[in-house]
Amino acid sequence: MNKNGYIFTSESVTEGHPDKMADRISDTVLDAVLTMDPAGRVACETVLSPDLVFVSGEIGPKELLSEIDVEGIVRGAAKEIGYKDASYGFDPSCEIINRLKPQSCDISMGVDKGGAGDQGMMFGYACDETAELMPLPITLAHKLAKRLANVRKKSALPYLRPDGKTQVTVKYDSDGKPVHIEDIVVSTQHEKGKDQKIIHDDVTEHVIKAVIKGGLMDESTRIHINPTGSFEYGGPAADAGLTGRKIIVDTYGGGARHGGGAFSGTDPTKVDRSAAYMMRYVAKNIVAAGIANRCEVWVAYAIGEAEPIGVFADTYGTGKISDDKIVSLIRECFNLEPLGIIETLNLRRPIYKATSAYGHFGRTDIDLPWEKTDMAVVLKEKAGL
Repeated sequence: MNKNGYIFTSESVTEGHPDKMADRISDTVLDAVLTMDPAGRVACETVLSPDLVFVSGEIGPKELLSEIDVEGIVRGAAKEIGYKDASYGFDPSCEIINRLKPQSCDISMGVDKGGAGDQGMMFGYACDETAELMPLPITLAHKLAKRLANVRKKSALPYLRPDGKTQVTVKYDSDGKPVHIEDIVVSTQHEKGKDQKIIHDDVTEHVIKAVIKGGLMDESTRIHINPTGSFEYGGPAADAGLTGRKIIVDTYGGGARHGGGAFSGTDPTKVDRSAAYMMRYVAKNIVAAGIANRCEVWVAYAIGEAEPIGVFADTYGTGKISDDKIVSLIRECFNLEPLGIIETLNLRRPIYKATSAYGHFGRTDIDLPWEKTDMAVVLKEKAGL
């Protein structure tokens, strides 16, 4: 820790960002499969351009392929997000190519016996600097992005368009506590010809001040709204969209490590998703129990094998017990086998479309099982605190 403290920045994007729209389509395909078959398997990727959507990947069992209304899912996502016509940055009547195919038998062979659907390492994190037990920069960035979408959808600022980004820079003291918001960046797509002064004033009043009230923001906080001077062209018309390209936005805003595997479009047999959720659940309960003020946990798997090949923890010197004892607690109190994770968190349900924007962690607007702190009392007692 720097003796003078440090500065950290995190970003978020709205649901109309091309990558998030791709995530939404992929996760809606997943929800559709799980609605029909809770044991269904999905690895769905979506690519967006202004007038073409390409949906590819694997689905099992193969009988479900003909039941998935890919065209309806794509056009429904565009309508829900707010892409009314091509002038908004995406044409809802665009061409749609469906290249979903049956799941690889080599992958299903390992998963069928309860093994991990892939190799890799997955991280989870929690800290006590917000009520959500999340880092402050990503928490505020998500809230700003969600507010930006809300004022557009509710016609408070009807000239806004679906694409947008937010970013928050926070100054921390030498003890790692947030003390000041240094910068706020909001880039929002808007109708052609809209005066930037009006946009600046409206976004400041209806978005920034509605989310951040006093406290860490003051007159010295620098506010940047559409810093390029204009954001008329957005959505897939301005930048291609791709599933899984916002993995840092999806997790901790860079405040913790990431194993590299994307979440959206993958069913819970894929440990890239389910084990990352489990690690968040573990880390959040450790912090909620008062065992540590800050905790990162991670786990590693070999494809086809059920038992993790490694479990680790780091409390950055904030733990009330040693990190080794925390690892022992994790192994004792949590089932980290893929099927155990699925059962613990009840993951074979169509709950994933709602996670496709505004983060998978720290959410209070939707009920996510990995955000519960129902193990905190047990962990506290076993830790002797």
